[in-house]
Amino acid sequence: MKRVRSTLHAFPLRSIALATCFATASGLAWAQEKNSSTELLLEGIQNVERVEIRLPDPEKQLPLEDLRKFTEVFSRIKDAYVEEVDDRQLLESAIKGMLSDLDPHSTYLAPRDYEDLEESTSGEFGGLGIEVGMENGFVKVIAPIDDTPAQKAGVQAGDLIIKLDEKPVKGMGLEEAVQMMRGKPGTILTLTIMREGETGPIEIKVERDIIKVTSVKSRMLENGYGYVRITQFQADTGSQFRNALGKLEDELGRDLDGLIIDLRNNPGGVLQAAVESADVLLDEGLIVYTEGRIQSSRLRFSARAGDVMEGTPIVVLINGGSASASEILAGALQDHERAVIMGTQSFGKGSVQTVIPLDETHAIKMTTARYYTPNGRSIQATGIKPDIEVRPAELKELDSKPFFTEADLSGHLEGQDENKKQQDKQTRAEDETASLADRDYQLRSALNLLKGIRILNPQGKARAEGSSQ
Repeated sequence: MKRVRSTLHAFPLRSIALATCFATASGLAWAQEKNSSTELLLEGIQNVERVEIRLPDPEKQLPLEDLRKFTEVFSRIKDAYVEEVDDRQLLESAIKGMLSDLDPHSTYLAPRDYEDLEESTSGEFGGLGIEVGMENGFVKVIAPIDDTPAQKAGVQAGDLIIKLDEKPVKGMGLEEAVQMMRGKPGTILTLTIMREGETGPIEIKVERDIIKVTSVKSRMLENGYGYVRITQFQADTGSQFRNALGKLEDELGRDLDGLIIDLRNNPGGVLQAAVESADVLLDEGLIVYTEGRIQSSRLRFSARAGDVMEGTPIVVLINGGSASASEILAGALQDHERAVIMGTQSFGKGSVQTVIPLDETHAIKMTTARYYTPNGRSIQATGIKPDIEVRPAELKELDSKPFFTEADLSGHLEGQDENKKQQDKQTRAEDETASLADRDYQLRSALNLLKGIRILNPQGKARAEGSSQ
């Protein structure tokens, strides 16, 4: 009699069939056996011989009792639920629950969810214009997207949405809430939110619209100082960012004296886009790396030679709405001492999600890795801590009346270029009144820091604080 050596005796064919079913249910065992072992096993079965097989460690497998519990619950729902439930719906619900219980970012993607994923990375979709997550059973606003109905209506990062129209959010899945927020352009959705500092719920009416997200916006703050706002990281954000920097320098006609990169309320997006944006400003070195259980989730991204700004001082603005890919960019520039990070602590989403197709129309989006900054920092649930903390504030001029000066005295001696200085003073006052920085305390602080660096290093001969190392 031929004997196939292994560790577990299995006599009747019925027992072998049960073992096979058990191993398949746990997602292991038979798929991992070598071809030679499988052939020997099948040969022994065909010859009705005694066969010994090896099963995975029982302590590492799903216990049979738990499998029975699952089938029992499935059967009870089928028999006793108040309404008849389709088997496919029950199975999909089980899959959704299995993934959603892992972390807030793992989820099951039905056909509609595929479309939503493509929309978010391409930059055009229908809805309100907010990036959301789940917290304690409620929908939390990570960040409103710039120039969208939600931002214009006054929705803020950190808001907890407790009702959508008249429907409570508690107990609702994130996918269901997102679907409710999407709809035909022109229709109104009432958000009931809880906000820190408010004594009760706030109702905000938002008119749905087609959301077209402009990934990169740029402008000149003052002569020599550029401002680039990255709203989120889409597939082509890296090239848009490079082009925006080139346009600012073309507009100025020379190299910039300083640059502000605004990542506040940037909810993240495509990891590769953040890597490309960092590569624009770094001359060498690691940008980010990821670590996971499987080999394909262990990646390293490094900068290619060539800092397009050639050491121009940079300040990066972040806040609690800066998440994921925006934290990758901020963390890389901070670790390479290429920029001063200013603002408040970021959101702290330091995980990477991978879309794994199940068939042509369904997939799962599952957290497969954590990402680390060049210095090996994992910012998961901790965020990026700014080099200089600057909290939002409102500026109020305490002394609006001009001081009485020598130039106001009757018969004073005329100063050199006095008329020109008066004209310049009036022009500066008008420009500053209309300046974006005057309405934004954090942005004004960043601009003042860049001016200080410029004063200390007027010729740019030595590397300014924040330059590439």
